[in-house]
Amino acid sequence: MPLGDIFITEFGISASEFSILVSSYSFAAFFSSLIGVFYLDTFDRKKGLLFIYIGFSIGTFLCSFADSYFHLLTLRIITGLFGGMISAMVLSIVSDLYLFKERGKAMGMLMGAFSVASAIGVPFALYLAAKGDWHTPFFILGLSCVMVCFIVLFTFPNMKEHLKSIDKNRSFKHTLSAITSDANQINALMAGFVLVLAHFMIIPFISPYLIKNVGFSQMEITYQFFFGGLATVISSPLIGRAVDKYGVMKVLIITMFLSFIPTYIITNLSVVPVTIGVMYTTLFFVFATGRMIAPNTIITAAASQTNRGSFMSFKSALQQLAIALSALISGQIIFINELTNLYENYNLVGYLAIALGIVTLFLVRLIKVAKGN
Repeated sequence: MPLGDIFITEFGISASEFSILVSSYSFAAFFSSLIGVFYLDTFDRKKGLLFIYIGFSIGTFLCSFADSYFHLLTLRIITGLFGGMISAMVLSIVSDLYLFKERGKAMGMLMGAFSVASAIGVPFALYLAAKGDWHTPFFILGLSCVMVCFIVLFTFPNMKEHLKSIDKNRSFKHTLSAITSDANQINALMAGFVLVLAHFMIIPFISPYLIKNVGFSQMEITYQFFFGGLATVISSPLIGRAVDKYGVMKVLIITMFLSFIPTYIITNLSVVPVTIGVMYTTLFFVFATGRMIAPNTIITAAASQTNRGSFMSFKSALQQLAIALSALISGQIIFINELTNLYENYNLVGYLAIALGIVTLFLVRLIKVAKGN
């Protein structure tokens, strides 16, 4: 997504076609996560993570050799087939290792790690793309992924405790029934879906909008990720601890409504100095990331250890579907004005994101902590 303006220019594609490029990964991840519903709980967590990550690494590396829009689109679909299950596996591992009363802190650490990637990885990738071409970030990222595979292989512990409570003869019907017959798990899945839909609604076009409408250069785009990521490295663990101390709903309500402020400002922003623009995007990073911690803490506790992997995979599938739909929806609403060469209707996407955020609050209130958490 941060390379959006480069792809639109390089391939000569429209905003709608770029949204398809973004959503292709997520749609592929959605389908693979559905398959993961039936299998993730039947393997040692380490082996499952390693298999998924190897496939993701290969797909990412091959993207560096794409020479056309459709070639890259195809490779992103292949990568998404593996990448979609990573989130489910990681959340299952965190949930197995931490009790619910400690899980807010763990989720804060997890989101903090994501922020480090944003603060370091994304600006570095944009720098490489600006100084060379867009293939280079994929090439280096692919090699980095291979290194992570070896780290998982030689340092990660085996996790088989959940296998003791798994019915070896369970069927697809039994697996689905364990999720769909539980109203609490359904509420958690719906809350997670709407939360991600609200979160990603404005994200695919932040970088292109800042370049065309606000006046950022391709290099200046890196500042939003660096400072935003750096700020959330600090804020995410603090918000995670606040969840454990003050409860899910209190923290969620505060972070959700605070996130509406930068959402509104960014999607209505015109030409401003880079420092002002980066200040608003940093606030968005902090509060938009922060509002993900509290609900994900209780969503991970909606299922027991017995079917946690399956539930997380279902959650991951819906999350990827939400990401894909948010990109497609925003791509249909936003368009480039041929006379001014500026993006139009981004403010409407912002209003939709805020409305979905309010719906999320009502859905999260319905979730209860399952036994065994």
